[in-house]
This record gives sequence, structure tokens and C-alpha cells, in this order.
Amino acid sequence: MMQNISRFKLLILPAFILLMMAGLKANAQQVVSLQQAVDSTIKNNLTIKQAQLTEALADQDYQQAKYNQLPSLTANPQGGYYIGKSQIAGVFAYSTSALNIQGQASLGITLFQGGQLRNQILENKLTLDADKTSTAKVKNDLLLNVVTDYLTILTDQDLVIAAKQQLDLAKITLDRAQKNFDAGNATRADLAQAQAQVETAQLTLTNDQNQVDLAILTLKQYMEMAPTTKITVEKPDISKLTNVQTVFDVAEVIKTAFTTNPDIRLAELQQQTYAQAIKIAKGNYYPVLSFYGGIGTSYSNQALNYAETINGTTQIGVVQGTQTPVLGPNIQTTTTPIPFGSQLSNNFNQFFGLSLQIPIFNHYTARTSVTKAKLNYEYAELTTQLAKNTLSKTIIQAVLDLEGAEKTYQSAIKTFEANKEALNVTKQRYDAGLVNTLDYNTALTNYNTAQNQMIEGQYEVVFRSKVIDYYLGNPITL
Repeated sequence: MMQNISRFKLLILPAFILLMMAGLKANAQQVVSLQQAVDSTIKNNLTIKQAQLTEALADQDYQQAKYNQLPSLTANPQGGYYIGKSQIAGVFAYSTSALNIQGQASLGITLFQGGQLRNQILENKLTLDADKTSTAKVKNDLLLNVVTDYLTILTDQDLVIAAKQQLDLAKITLDRAQKNFDAGNATRADLAQAQAQVETAQLTLTNDQNQVDLAILTLKQYMEMAPTTKITVEKPDISKLTNVQTVFDVAEVIKTAFTTNPDIRLAELQQQTYAQAIKIAKGNYYPVLSFYGGIGTSYSNQALNYAETINGTTQIGVVQGTQTPVLGPNIQTTTTPIPFGSQLSNNFNQFFGLSLQIPIFNHYTARTSVTKAKLNYEYAELTTQLAKNTLSKTIIQAVLDLEGAEKTYQSAIKTFEANKEALNVTKQRYDAGLVNTLDYNTALTNYNTAQNQMIEGQYEVVFRSKVIDYYLGNPITL
């Protein structure tokens, strides 16, 4: 019996170890760095994939526009059995029933079409470039969103740490208030204030943790990651985050952004596309010159060869008066079907020529197309200027926001240091019984508020600086 139990233990132990390892693996959190988040977003995000598919469609249109310059070649074989009076293929004769087979191959090429073929290639190339720029814009926008959300997570995580410290401090204060109350050195109001301070700190911790969870969920959505996947972000060196550029020349930022920003590039490419569309529309005013040519042949089971032979003589009449018979050759006609290969060879024909189509009146469709193309170009021109104006305004606002964030952060540091010193002094006086609980809780609340503002201000400066890097076209890293 003991041997069986020992064997059972030997069998169950490895399985138990495997289950434990699987459980630990399932509960393990995946650590995601900013670069990994960016790479995963670019690889998996569905919005980017949609933009890439649009780009692929535009590439096919561009390739087809180039293929349209090639000749067109068609073959048209046909065969049928005809009943009733019908022409025998390949001959000028008719039959009541015939099997006719015909085949033709034709070649056509456009020699001149008002430059439309070439201009269409150029337009489709511009459209492809615009779609590539649109894809780049989608990537850049998502990159900025990922960095923004990543910084939000870091900010909220630091706020959670601060909230835990504040909660621990509030609990220590409550414990001291409880002891003073038990000893008769504090009122019930003092104890209630300390309890309220703990509940407030607990609520702050809960809210901050919820913000972390929401920001992480947003990051997983950017990466197209399952919501149930457990991840945590890699925290960079804080000292590096504080060493960020906070002074920029607005004019230089705008000048650089006009050459690198995908919004401006996209608007300019769309404007060029509409300019090319005007040339295509004007091509409708010109004639179309085409070359055509082809070959053909046919076969019919009713096509015959006729052969005549002389078989002696036969009377064809008499001489008037003498009644002398008039003799002539006895001609016999025989027919044989023309072989299939011979018919194809005998009926082989070729043709070629030029075709000229001259537009005379087409209900003003050509003029309307040109007018609409010009209006679209003017609209695109205004769109480009609006994009530049919007970008300039956004950059100016971003630089002002960065300057304001830096000033706010420096002020928050001084405020935090002052409140930290005030809290230390108040705590010493509170421990000595020189100040009441209300004064101590006020100092503690001021310290907590200043600490949160300093944390938020630090990351706000980093974020505002990264926004400027985005408009400058610089890589966004932490």
C-alpha cells in the first residue's frame, strides 16, 4: 500500500509542478517598453493596415495606367452549324446547311489621345504618393498617440505611488489620533478628521489606479492586443526625462514642419493631382489616332473542289438541213471536300489601317470636365493653405504650451519643497502638541496636492517637448 502511495506521488508531482509553472506564466505580466509599443502598433494596428491596403490599390491603378500604353490584342474564334440559306465560309456560295468555323485576331494601339495616357500615369503616380503620405500620416499620428498614452501611464503610476505614500501617512496619523483620543488628549472631531483623511487618501489611490488601468487599456487597443492580456510598461530613467529641450524658435519649427509634416505633404500632393486632372480633361478636346490590324481565316464543311473530265463524246445537236449529228466532248464534273488545312491557308487574310476620331460636339462634356477639374484644383489650393495655417497655429500654441508647462513645473517644484518643509515643521509641532489636528491635516493635504502637481508638471513638460519633436519630424523616444 505504501509503495502504491509513493508511486502515486512520483506521478502526480511532475504534473503539479507543470501546473504551477503554467499558473505562474499565466499570471506573469508582460513588460512593454515604448519602442515595443510603437513597433507593435505599426505592425498590428488595423487603421494602419487599412491605409496600406488603400496604398496597394493606388499602386495597382498606377501600374494599370502604364499598361494602358501597350497594344491590345484580341482573338475571336467562332463556329456554328447553320440551317437554312446561309453563306458558306470562305466562298461566295450559299447552302441550306453548313458547318462554318471562323477565326480572327486583331491588334490595336492608341498613337495619340491628347496626352491623356501619359497624364493619367502622372496623376496615378501622384495619387499613389499621396496614399503613401497618408499611410505615413496615420503612422505618425498613432506614434504620437502611443507616446502620449505611455506618458499618461507613467504619470498615473507615479501618482499611484504618491497616493500609496499619502495613504500610509494618513494611516499613521489616524493611529496617532486614535491613541491621543484614547488618552484623552484629542477630541472626537480630531479623530474623525484623521479618519476622513484616510478615506480621502484611499479614494485618491483608487481613482489613480483606475486611470492607470484605463491608460493601459488604451495602449493595448493601439497595439491590437487582447484586453485580457496583462502588461506593464517599462519606466525609463527619470533623470533623462527631465533633460528635455524646452526652448524652441517658432519660426524655425514652422519652416521645418512645412517640409516634413505629412499633413502639408498630403495636401500638396492632392493639389498636384488635381493640376494633373486638368491636363487629362483638356485631352478630350483633341482627336484620337489609333492603329489597328489583324488576321483571319475560315473553314466550312460545304466548301468543295470541282474537277472536270472528258469521257468520250456525246451528241449536242444536228446540222440543219443535213441532219448530220454534231458531237461534243462528254464532260463529267466531280467534287471533293477541301481539306481543313487547305481552307485555313486559302482563306487566310490580313488587314491594317489607321482610325481617327475627331470630337466635334459632345454636349459640352469636355468643357464641363475641364471646368470642374479647375475648380477642384482651386479647392485643393485652398485646402493646402488652410493646412499650413492650421499647422502654424498649432505649432505656435504647442510652443506656448511648452513654455507654460516649464514655468508651471518649476513653480510646482518650489511649491512642493515649501510644503514639504512646512509639513515637517507642522509634524514636529503636532507631535509636541503645539498644533491641533486640523492644522496638521491642512499641511498634509497641501503637501499631497503639491506632490501630485509636481509629478503631473514633470510629465507635462516631457509631453509638450515631444509634441514639438513630432512637428520637427524627429524620432519620439523616452
